[in-house]
Amino acid sequence: MPQWFEEFLPILGLLIVIAFVLFRLPRVEVGHTDAYRRRRVMNWLPVGLLYAFLYMGRYNLTVAKGVFEDMTDAAGASLMTNADFGTIFAIGTGVYGTAFVINGPLTDRLGGRTALLIGGAGAAIANLAMGLVAYWQVADNLIVVLSVLYAVNMYFQSFGAVSIVKINAPWFHVRERGVFGAIFGILISLGIYFAFDIGGMIVKALPVQWVFFVPAGMLCLAWIAVTILARNTPGEAGHPDFDTADDTEDGPRLKTREVFAKMLTNPIIMTIASIEFCSGFLRQAIMQWYRTYAKSIGETGSFVYENWGMLLCCAGILGGVFAGVISDRVFESRRGPVAAVLYGAMLVGAVVMTAVLGGPLLGATIVLMSLCIIGVHGMLSGTASMDFGGRKNTGTAVGIIDGFVYAGTAVMAGVYGAVLPEGEAAADVGNWILWPVLMIPVALLGLILARRVWNAAPKKVAKA
Repeated sequence: MPQWFEEFLPILGLLIVIAFVLFRLPRVEVGHTDAYRRRRVMNWLPVGLLYAFLYMGRYNLTVAKGVFEDMTDAAGASLMTNADFGTIFAIGTGVYGTAFVINGPLTDRLGGRTALLIGGAGAAIANLAMGLVAYWQVADNLIVVLSVLYAVNMYFQSFGAVSIVKINAPWFHVRERGVFGAIFGILISLGIYFAFDIGGMIVKALPVQWVFFVPAGMLCLAWIAVTILARNTPGEAGHPDFDTADDTEDGPRLKTREVFAKMLTNPIIMTIASIEFCSGFLRQAIMQWYRTYAKSIGETGSFVYENWGMLLCCAGILGGVFAGVISDRVFESRRGPVAAVLYGAMLVGAVVMTAVLGGPLLGATIVLMSLCIIGVHGMLSGTASMDFGGRKNTGTAVGIIDGFVYAGTAVMAGVYGAVLPEGEAAADVGNWILWPVLMIPVALLGLILARRVWNAAPKKVAKA
């Protein structure tokens, strides 16, 4: 049995159990036929796989970082330091966040399917180019070249979240969008698994360029599946369109500047965006720095380090499903209470990290925090953006919200790249204390903001 399949078995088992549990839950009845539900699966599955492979082509640079660290130039210096990686990642995430200003409204104009195909093709080409750079080992200009190519990659990556939410908004009623939030979290988690664990196997078995070539190939395959199967609306797939009960307004489409003005003056949208700024900071503070921390202090043999992608995937799947189920089943399809509950757990987790830093409980704490933050991200970026942006303006709403996510990520990359230890100093656990300490105020701010939207719901749902 191949190693990758053995490691994927726990995830496959978890997905089977979750599918069984969700199947056994009472169905939310909004008038869908069985034929419609089957066609909807055929729609979101290829779209979701392309989105997952976008993640694989986004975090593969993080996986390759360890290889570049161990490679040296003619003078014996490492090809990539923590500061270099922080610079590359900060530039890329800055481009990603800024690109939403363009790509959110563009997705509303072009349609989610077209935008997703553009993003998938661009990301595949950018990954191919990064693989060629790694193959040629352009040591003298590696950081500059990777900064440019990663920024190009992240521009096209920014179509991903906008497009997947735009495509699925007409297919899911507000009352069942918690389930889509769970699907969104599962897709994010699978993408993280592909990036970290499958990517880790690739760099161990093959030259480093293949960690870029493989995602490029998988994106091409998923691109073909989306072209064949995905459609923007039920009507395009031969099923009746229906009122999803979100905040879609009747009348002609507004101009782009009018849509932006409407979104930027919507207190619910902007509060959600501010919460997601905190999510971007915290999610990447965990995902981008845990393995660097563990490698620096010599804990590469720990279970969490060795199975990082698999554990993140399982945590994200559970977080997404937990958030989606309690949103629709406990909180009447409101998203704010879910965010508040999970942010409360994040705050506790950040405090606990300061006490267990360097100890065996740190890995478990990190995994639980990942469960919480991916659950929040699925609920807000993947679901609340549909609810309050409406089907017409979903792309712009997701663009604003996810732009804040990656603004938070860019701030995190810059701050942590500047304050976390380098070289011999990184081997001392005590020098890493700022890693969890800086998470505490961000988690507290996220909790306070989530409480402000506790009772927020789309107008039709609130009226009902």
